[in-house]
Amino acid sequence: MPDFSPTQYAVPLFVAAVLAEMVWARFRRPEAYEPMDTLVSLAFGLGSTVAGALFGGFALYLFIATYEYRLFDFGPEWWSVWWAWPVCFVLDDLKYYWVHRAGHRIRWMWASHVNHHSSQHYNLSTALRQSWTGAFTFGFLFAIPLVLLGFHPAMIAICGGFNLIYQFWIHTEAIDRMPRWFEAVMNTPSHHRVHHATNPRYLDRNYAGVFIVWDKMFGTFEPETNEERIRYGIVKQLGSFNLLWSVFHEWIGMLADIWRSPWKHKLSYLLREPGWTHDGSRETSDMIRERWRKNIGRSAAPNSVAPRNPIAGQGEAA
Repeated sequence: MPDFSPTQYAVPLFVAAVLAEMVWARFRRPEAYEPMDTLVSLAFGLGSTVAGALFGGFALYLFIATYEYRLFDFGPEWWSVWWAWPVCFVLDDLKYYWVHRAGHRIRWMWASHVNHHSSQHYNLSTALRQSWTGAFTFGFLFAIPLVLLGFHPAMIAICGGFNLIYQFWIHTEAIDRMPRWFEAVMNTPSHHRVHHATNPRYLDRNYAGVFIVWDKMFGTFEPETNEERIRYGIVKQLGSFNLLWSVFHEWIGMLADIWRSPWKHKLSYLLREPGWTHDGSRETSDMIRERWRKNIGRSAAPNSVAPRNPIAGQGEAA
């Protein structure tokens, strides 16, 4: 089978779409793009490509070695087994849901994935803001079950490439809602805006890659509402366009927490959710959301006082 990388062929489409969205933003939403932010996103994309070329070899070697122990064999011409492609695509997307969810719930993995969420703007260039350090989180291990089922590593890589291409177009505010039937099954700009939001109601929701049904099945779905304006970014914003700080800030923060913490808590700063502290000095997304819900309940009660900003002191988005 010839070497094929769908993302390489999609690059001209990515560039054309970003330019088209810039024209749209110029007349409809000038604040959607900020020049320095866009440059940082482009640098992220370039660096991620280089990092993938440098460190992707280990994952490939592991997959090829594991493939020798596959439970099912599609034959030497596995690429011609037509039904295996859609099955692989769906299972790979299910795998993506869980690795993505882990990327938000395990700080070691969040240290890499936070890069994708660090922009306070939401546009197509944000989709290019990919991590340089993903290989060090070992998220690729989530694909091992697919290899053991008999899907060739090249098939998994191609399906993953098309998954990544699909996710590009959902990083936009230019599209409001898709038809109801589409919104019910597929990931859309509306669903993914929720995922990139720092509003308490939206934190750690909508992990889907292509099919939003996974979030509905596993209890992590949250629809976009018109009740409040979405604020993008991370709970504690970077406040800087420094590229290296943008790439490594969470790794630095995590290592500092591990260094300062008592021995019995060090592993927790590596494996527990972002925001967790042994002394309660910071908040996790679950804590922020629960406080917001309590404040909403008090504000709805008679003679209640207005709730304070649910993420005050947490570096809310602009």
